[in-house]
Amino acid sequence: MFPRAAPFRACVLFVAAVLVQSAAPCRAQDADPALKASFARPASIPFPADNPYTPAKATLGKMLFFDPRLSRDRNISCASCHNPSFGWEVPFAQAIGAGGKPLPRHAPTVLNQAWSHEFFLDGRAPSLEEQAKGPIQSAAEMDLPLDTAVSRLNEVAGYRRAFETAFPKDGLNATTIVKAIATYERTVVSAQTPFDRWISGDSHALSESEQRGFHLFTGKAHCIACHGGWNFTDNKFHDIGLVTDDKGRSGVTKNPADDYAFKTPGLREVAARAPYMHKGQYATLEAVVAHYETAGVQRPTRDPLIQPFTLSGAELTDLVAFLKSLSSPQATLSMPNLPAN
Repeated sequence: MFPRAAPFRACVLFVAAVLVQSAAPCRAQDADPALKASFARPASIPFPADNPYTPAKATLGKMLFFDPRLSRDRNISCASCHNPSFGWEVPFAQAIGAGGKPLPRHAPTVLNQAWSHEFFLDGRAPSLEEQAKGPIQSAAEMDLPLDTAVSRLNEVAGYRRAFETAFPKDGLNATTIVKAIATYERTVVSAQTPFDRWISGDSHALSESEQRGFHLFTGKAHCIACHGGWNFTDNKFHDIGLVTDDKGRSGVTKNPADDYAFKTPGLREVAARAPYMHKGQYATLEAVVAHYETAGVQRPTRDPLIQPFTLSGAELTDLVAFLKSLSSPQATLSMPNLPAN
């Protein structure tokens, strides 16, 4: 009798398994392959034709990036505001400039800027070379005229040799200083993350919570509207409804339609880059998501993409878990040996 009942029991178990499977929510590992592919890392770093990559140029640029002698008082380097230990930003709301005075905005990350354009939060620089000029010369930041920087570096034999190697035709001048810094900055690329492994086919690289967060990121929360592509940015400018008196992009374009618009930041290594927004208004990723849930301040310039939504507590946990999956283990960065005076 018992052997005759076995086929019936197997049938019941099979039907139950099918019903359970059909009732289960869609997992992010089943996401559209084309959507996942849109986040794939590029195969190489792009460099401009008028400033191609060479190892000597990148090595020199790294020395300059970390050298405080490029500031008036010899106490501020590019890395002072773009610290690799904090996602190439700083862990406080506003960066500190010349004379120890706070700057009006949070320092944006240097990560993955090779794929960017229109630099600074308001997009006032058209290239990384132009961007590199700004902080060095700014009276509020490093406060050192480029001509003075050239004279100062010329006093250092090690720098003279490094420039002759990196720029055999031009040597040390204001243009080659910023070209070297820009070359190094283009090599600052975020490392492989669990998310990268997941979109490459490792179905176990993300937890169930992180995978659900991906569905929210690309669906209900609509983050992907501005944070798409491998670096999670559209490289455009949006008014996202923040309470602020900083007019942002319109200070550059002089177009009132650009009031309160700031450049969309990439999201790689975002867990290490708190606080967030152009003035460090939010200390946590949870607070950032809460802002987007309300859609912020209603005003004519607020981007129509910014619409309110509501997440449950569990959904908020999942979305933040996904955002944290965009970060890699903190690697130790080798510091350059700076030439002695």
